[in-house]
Amino acid sequence: MSDDGPVRVRFAPSPTGSLHVGNVRTALYNWLFARGRGGAFILRIEDTDIERNEVGSEGRIYDDLRWLGLDWDEGPDRGGPLGPYRQSDRGALYRAAGARLVATGEAYRCFCSIEAIESERERQRAAGLPPRYSGRCRGLPAFDSERRAGAGEPFVLRLRVPEGAIAFEDAVRGRVEFPGEQIGDPVLVRSGGRPAYNFAVVVDDIEMHVTHVIRGEDHLSNTPRQILLYRALGAQAPAFAHLSMILGPDGGKLHKRHGSVAVSQFRDEGIVPEALVNYLALLGWSHPEGVETLSIEEMERAFSLQRVSGSAATFDPIKLAFLNAHHLRNLPPSRLLELATSFLPDGARPPATSGDQARDWWGRALALASGQMETLRDAGEAMKFYFDAGEGWRAEEGEAALLSTFERLAAEENLAAPGVFRGCAVAAGKATGRKGRDLFHPLRLVLTGRENGPELDRVVPMIEEGRRLGIVPRVAGCLERIRASRQRWTAGASR
Repeated sequence: MSDDGPVRVRFAPSPTGSLHVGNVRTALYNWLFARGRGGAFILRIEDTDIERNEVGSEGRIYDDLRWLGLDWDEGPDRGGPLGPYRQSDRGALYRAAGARLVATGEAYRCFCSIEAIESERERQRAAGLPPRYSGRCRGLPAFDSERRAGAGEPFVLRLRVPEGAIAFEDAVRGRVEFPGEQIGDPVLVRSGGRPAYNFAVVVDDIEMHVTHVIRGEDHLSNTPRQILLYRALGAQAPAFAHLSMILGPDGGKLHKRHGSVAVSQFRDEGIVPEALVNYLALLGWSHPEGVETLSIEEMERAFSLQRVSGSAATFDPIKLAFLNAHHLRNLPPSRLLELATSFLPDGARPPATSGDQARDWWGRALALASGQMETLRDAGEAMKFYFDAGEGWRAEEGEAALLSTFERLAAEENLAAPGVFRGCAVAAGKATGRKGRDLFHPLRLVLTGRENGPELDRVVPMIEEGRRLGIVPRVAGCLERIRASRQRWTAGASR
């Protein structure tokens, strides 16, 4: 199929469990391809495997995709011009397509019992042959087929596979060819009337005008059957792109034994969606300029199937953690607050009644602390210095003099104002003969209770602004911390 014209792609999960990283990468590549070309991204729910469907799974699929920022143009929850978008609602379309194939001779009824089919397969295996249907009902006269079906004899519908190889050009793998004799005549409709996977998928893709099918390589063996079905139904096949497997760190197929594999698990562990999307995009695709820290908008502009590798990708939790820390530091404060609030402990999260000014402070405070975070789980500890006066710090005599001088200089000043802290600190340093680390290290220990962290020039104004807004407790204010520390030092020295 030509790349010209409107692009229409689909992501078609089954509601049988949680979305895992393989599903999400497929959804992401489809989304990026469609968005980068001004096309449509369709969400279709393939729920014909009734026994495996899980209650609530479809809703979780919606939640996961929304959390990742992968919106869809057409789908079960929002409709569209070519629905329904849930396979269980499309039975009439499958029945009409099946009847058309029988009428044109492209498909036939097969009345063979399950026992007869299995016995046939056993003989083929014993002879060292691949098991396939022999086609014993292929030549059944039409009137006989109609009579037996009318009498209520159970049957399945099979595709009449022509001789010859089936070849196609894969956008990732190049030319792929399958010998026709290995395929047999696949079942299209089961005896209960339920459509087989390959049949339903092809009917859906034709009816929904899908132009490109981007999916995992586990579907590669389905492709020749589907191409034959497109031809039998008089439709042009879409362009295909089969994505390589994602391997675990040990080189085996990615599995839950390797750790998190479901989207919900990553969310619970404090991975932000911007980082997960960034990382999954790199599992098989590379930016033309080799850039690896990317926003979804940057990926959308740069993505192409030509840069998708056919080699298996290895999932690396360490690299994901690196990208997560990067995105945490670069998220807008309001977005960071939105994602981090549920990870903050009571007393260190904004009340639901917080006004705009308070929420603005919370977002900026989190952004300032984000350099100390690898995941959102670190948010509570990273924010602790804003709220916890701590145990103070027992300074040496010279350092106590530094703290006393700084307190005196800063007492009449507004430490929340830009530049005030720096001016008071430098003046205190000159008065006590301290500079560099000897000046700022004791101040940091007292004011934040930490050996390292964000620049004090930014931390101190944030603490004091929060105290003035009533967010940071008074005892956690900068001067109160210094007084408490000096008092503890004085008490210790007197003993």
